Amino acid sequence: MSVELIDELEAGELSIEFEGEEPETVLGWALERFSPSIAISTAFQIDGVALIDMAYELDNEVRVFSVDTGRLPAESFELIERLRDRYPGLQLDLLSPNGDEISRMTTKHGPNLFYGKVDHRLLCCNIRKVRPLTRHLATLDAWITGLRRDQWASRTNIRKVEIDHDHGAILKLNPLAEWTEGEVWDYVRERDVPYHPLYDRGYTSIGCAPCTRAIAPGEASRAGRWWWETNAPKECGIHCAVESGGLEHELHALIGDSHE
Repeated sequence: MSVELIDELEAGELSIEFEGEEPETVLGWALERFSPSIAISTAFQIDGVALIDMAYELDNEVRVFSVDTGRLPAESFELIERLRDRYPGLQLDLLSPNGDEISRMTTKHGPNLFYGKVDHRLLCCNIRKVRPLTRHLATLDAWITGLRRDQWASRTNIRKVEIDHDHGAILKLNPLAEWTEGEVWDYVRERDVPYHPLYDRGYTSIGCAPCTRAIAPGEASRAGRWWWETNAPKECGIHCAVESGGLEHELHALIGDSHE
């Protein structure tokens, strides 16, 4: 069934209908309606592995994808192998950024450009993460994320069913929206789901190795992401559009008029 049949009105009605329901209910409905043109997006954080476990129980042919930015910590790849062992036949696609775009970016600004200024960090996120994901989403009718309302201020109003206008108006599902971080961890521990080893070293939000650190006691859970920035969004642009004149100018300069 095509996602065009889901409009804003129906998405809103479905989100209200699923409020208070368990994540598996949302997943079951979505997989039945949109498979095989639906996939789980994960960066291998705790929410993502919980969703993989839930969805695999419902459909062991569920599609999963992640973006290999080229700067991921080695522990992320260790987790991938553990997930493959735990879920035989897991359909996990690792997306890659465009090598020419990365080369042009690093030649102009250096490999660690993200430490210099926010616009350069957003540029790196865009080329390494946002653009590969956008290309992949263009092949789907719907995608599933591990977003929760308690993760960050920009996520407090997410719904379980949304029209994603930033990615071609496909359907975006957030089955864990109502859950707290504690509830996700309870699920993972009860089910003995493999999780990222960096969590046991004080990390609470995991991304690229140069841009992620463990947090100190009392810090917010996303304080370890781009920790050197002040008064900047703790977002990369995948789930929350982050634009600036500088970012748009750099994208145009690096990749011309053909960018998405």
